[in-house]
This record gives sequence, C-alpha cells and structure tokens, in this order.
Amino acid sequence: MNIAVIGSNMVDLISYIEKMPKEGETLEAPDFEIGCGGKGANQAVAAAKMGSKVMMVTKVGDDLFANNTIQNLERYGIDTEFTNKVPGTSSGVAPIFVDQESKNRILIIKGANQHLLPEDVDRAAEKLKKCSLIVLQLEIPLPTIYHAIEFGNKHGIPVILNPAPARKDLDFEYVCKSDFFIPNESELEILTGMPVESEDQIQKAAMVLIEKGLKNVIVTMGSRGVMWVTKEKSQTVDSHKVAAIDTTGAGDAFIGCFAHYFVQNGDVLNAIKMATAFAALSVTKRGTQTSYPGIDEVEQFLKVRV
Repeated sequence: MNIAVIGSNMVDLISYIEKMPKEGETLEAPDFEIGCGGKGANQAVAAAKMGSKVMMVTKVGDDLFANNTIQNLERYGIDTEFTNKVPGTSSGVAPIFVDQESKNRILIIKGANQHLLPEDVDRAAEKLKKCSLIVLQLEIPLPTIYHAIEFGNKHGIPVILNPAPARKDLDFEYVCKSDFFIPNESELEILTGMPVESEDQIQKAAMVLIEKGLKNVIVTMGSRGVMWVTKEKSQTVDSHKVAAIDTTGAGDAFIGCFAHYFVQNGDVLNAIKMATAFAALSVTKRGTQTSYPGIDEVEQFLKVRV
C-alpha cells in the first residue's frame, strides 16, 4: 500500500443555483446531483485515479448511503477493510450549492465521521505500518488526527495534514509533527488571524506557521496558483487558466495528486506542479470525485500546455 487516508467520507447533495435565496425566499434551482464526497474520500480517490495503491480508514452510517459509499471506494480500487459502519448513525452528508460563477458554498453534517476514533487507527496498525504516506483532514475528531500524526512519527511515515475545515483550536504541538501542512487561503487566514489578500500577505502568514515549527506549508490559492513555504525559501507555482464549471473538491484533488507524486520519489516541487494541473482539470467538470481526471488526461493536458 502506498498511501493511507485516515479521514472523512460524505454524500454530496449538489444544487446548481443561479443565486442564493434570501431569508424567507424560495427559488427554483436548475439542476441537482447526488455524489460521493468528503475530504478524506476525495483525496483517496484522487490518489487512486493517478495509480497509487490507497487504503482508507473511515466510518459510514447504517443508512441507505453506506453501502453505496463503500462500493464507490472499491470501484476506484481503494482498500476498504477498515471502512466500518456505525449502528444507529447517519452517514456524513454535505449539501453543496454551486452558483453560475462556479463558486460553491458547503455545509457538512459529520454523522458517522464523528465516530472515527484513535482505536480505529490502532486496529488498522499492521496495514498502516506498510504505507509510505498518511493523509489527514479535519472532518474527523481531533484526538484521532493527533493519534494518527503520532503513529506516523513513531513508524517513520510522512504525514500530510490538510487543515480543512479550519479550526482555531488546533494543537500545534501535534500539528508541527506533520511533514506537510496544506491549507487554502481562507483556512490560512482563520488559523493565523492575518490578512491573505496578496501573495506577500499569504507568504507572511505562512511564515508565522513555519515559525511555530512546521516544516512545509503549501498554500493552495485557487486561480493564483500554489505557494510552497519552508524556513529557507518561498516558491510559487502558477495555476493553469481553464474554464471553471465547478470548483467543488479542487483542493482535495490537489492533495490526492500531490500525495501520489510525492510518494513516487519525494520531489515536492514536481508533485506540486502535477497536482496543480490535476486540480485545474477537475474544475472543468461538474461534481467532486466524478470530475477527477485520469493520469492520461493529466499528461495530455500538460503536453498541450508546454
């Protein structure tokens, strides 16, 4: 197994809207789709679509969504041995609203994801020890995240932490033990309390996290590209200009693809460049996981861009 994703899964309930209704207002929306999502599952699928062998440690409910979620992961070749049902609990659900400018607003109901505990990491320990990378996000309980980081450190496994959705109560004693910290601009702003309007401001905010003890901060900046900040340097990789239709899951697309390429040879800059292309392609289609390209599409896309 190359990559272990310890994290969330959600059922995406996607409404395509012309504008958000005001209080008390009812509007007709032109379209609706149901899809499989959740930051953890999205990142696992992105890595799997690029060719990585991925295992997922996650929890689903015992409702009508559960089997479909498990089958969806397996469809992408993801190991679901440690994807377990929680009796009497709903699966995680994410109502998503996408407007005509392809911008999205998302609510999450964690459901069974709240029941992913440190003991679940321990139950998967023997298989986790064989992985080359652990990927984490914040849609599961913080004690589980901290335990997984400690597990990675103990067994010499690099850890990616995606601080999404951002939480101010993150314990940086644990967070700084992760190898890569990958927020977007809004998450960086929440975590540091600093403005992120310009690239200079983003760099300064990222440096605050580096000064706390983080090794690598990689900030995804949407159409402005990606900024990689370490104690020694700061480097920006430009985004690819595409006609965006739906930006939902683009950050997860980036992280999953980054994980895939980092595991190949440890080349961080190349992993960022490949992930930037992967994420750009993902926003040209509707949906989350269904919008993720295969490796052939990414390579063809980059050939045209050269």
